[in-house]
Amino acid sequence: MIVVSSRIAGLILPRRYSAMCIWPFVLVRKGIHAQEKTTLLNHERIHARQQLEMLLVGFFLWYGVEYLVRLLCLRQHGIAYHSISFEKEAFANDQNMEYLKKRKPFSWMAYL
Repeated sequence: MIVVSSRIAGLILPRRYSAMCIWPFVLVRKGIHAQEKTTLLNHERIHARQQLEMLLVGFFLWYGVEYLVRLLCLRQHGIAYHSISFEKEAFANDQNMEYLKKRKPFSWMAYL
């Protein structure tokens, strides 16, 4: 995983996002506090694992479709975003630094 924390990362990231994983890169907005950055990087590592097991294209297709379905049902971006199974798994486990050591493949499916 290659962490990119620079002005370029800030230009690529949508305004409301602190970081984004597009395997093998993690783009991180500059100025993130060290403690927050640890949790944030763990969150993005979980997404990197999800992307690998879905062979990248599958991840982004599933993510997009699931987001659109949830947006149609819930009608609010923030709620739809937090309802995506990949995000639920990442948010539920981003403070557990040992999570990826014992995580089983396709664990995100438990969050559907």
